Amino acid sequence: MRGALMVCGTASDVGKSSVVAGLCRVLHRQGVKVAPFKAQNMANNAYVTPAGHEIGRAQGVQALAAGAVPEVAMNPILLKPTGERTSQVVVMGRPLGHLDAAAYQAEKPRLLGTVLDALGDLRSRFDVVILEGAGSPTEINLLDADIVNLRLAAAAGVAAIVVGDIDRGGVFAAFYGTVALLPDDLRPLVRGFVVNKLRGDPALLAAGPAELERRCGVPTLGVLPYLHGVHLDAEDSLALPPAAPAAGAAMDVAVIRLPRIANFTDLDPLTIEPAVGVRFVDQAAALGTPDLVVLPGTKATVADLEWLRGRGLDRAIEASGARVLGICGGYQMMGGTIVDGVESGRGDVAGLGWLDATTTFEPTKVTRQRRGRSLGQRVTGYQIHHGRVAGADPWVTLDDGYGEEPEGSSRGRYAGTTLHGLFEDDGFRTAFLGIEPSGVSFAAAREHQLDRFADMLEAHLDLGAIATLLKEAP
Repeated sequence: MRGALMVCGTASDVGKSSVVAGLCRVLHRQGVKVAPFKAQNMANNAYVTPAGHEIGRAQGVQALAAGAVPEVAMNPILLKPTGERTSQVVVMGRPLGHLDAAAYQAEKPRLLGTVLDALGDLRSRFDVVILEGAGSPTEINLLDADIVNLRLAAAAGVAAIVVGDIDRGGVFAAFYGTVALLPDDLRPLVRGFVVNKLRGDPALLAAGPAELERRCGVPTLGVLPYLHGVHLDAEDSLALPPAAPAAGAAMDVAVIRLPRIANFTDLDPLTIEPAVGVRFVDQAAALGTPDLVVLPGTKATVADLEWLRGRGLDRAIEASGARVLGICGGYQMMGGTIVDGVESGRGDVAGLGWLDATTTFEPTKVTRQRRGRSLGQRVTGYQIHHGRVAGADPWVTLDDGYGEEPEGSSRGRYAGTTLHGLFEDDGFRTAFLGIEPSGVSFAAAREHQLDRFADMLEAHLDLGAIATLLKEAP
């Protein structure tokens, strides 16, 4: 089998990334050499490839689903929002700069060549490439400069399917509107609909799919049930659960839901521990008395530090008596001083003073996978930061190809680290939390979730039609 297919969606967070991951796993299990691809991803959840390139977290996990090594060609452009109108633009794994929306729109025509080259490279080395769109393919205000959805599919000679989320309602209108608003040259590229996240009996859809096909000429290729307990690595904060108490858990972990939260997938391994409850908090009154508070990564350390103080969360955390762990940006906040002429341009900013650490932002971003030891356990992770932290009382020792060095800082109940992903190591996770090993493996749990999603696609998606679309140019 050789070919390619684009998976678009009626909106963000309808399940495009999961469907791509599931298709990659289905094809991988069939012995097909398959790769994921997303031309342009907007997400603060990132992944560092073995070569040290920064790509979207979702593409990293999709590559794992495909049995492939994550690489920068799978996500040539990554937009990391730093405010409501600005993003850091990462091209082929390296920062291009901080651009506002208008400047980026002007840049996109020049980036189309980069996108097509990356896609062509993957297609030359893999049997099948599954492309993921972004948002909706029918953003009529952006169509002329589209480099991620159907204009890209047309340039690459690839057919598309569209995923819609029925759990939120209005899925038929969303499907119909997606096709109806497309210009005549792009409409024929849409060759199938996939209804996602159905709770209940598919018979309730009645003649809806047939009537939809009669009106717009596009068949429904599958109705996917809502899968409980499957949470593949999310792209952005739309997928974050609301603040809620950790019901019935022996250990209560409160994660501060920063406005520009980044790499919150660091906390995913905690959610598989039966004794641990994880909740996201953005109000001081909701903090309570948790056992552990986590200050996660952020794409805007100084701005989110001001937000934290403005909401009184700094005082609430201190008063809670809980252990506190800062990861990357959260770690930077916990030190004494932040010297930032790069991200915020604010110069010297006073940190929370919980750790004896100073952060200095540098123009060059560090992106690399790391490994070492902590608490008598092996740890692996990755670093993504402009801010270099010099801290006292390190509690991690790195001993990888980048050299031996102490890492992190600790003082009493406070600790910080620049390492993302360190909770994925099962031994370290239980040692840090101070709980008995549950026998749960995070790596095995992720593989199980990918297989569950692939099993569901095999049962509820017309894979024969998908195979035909893979082979056919529209």
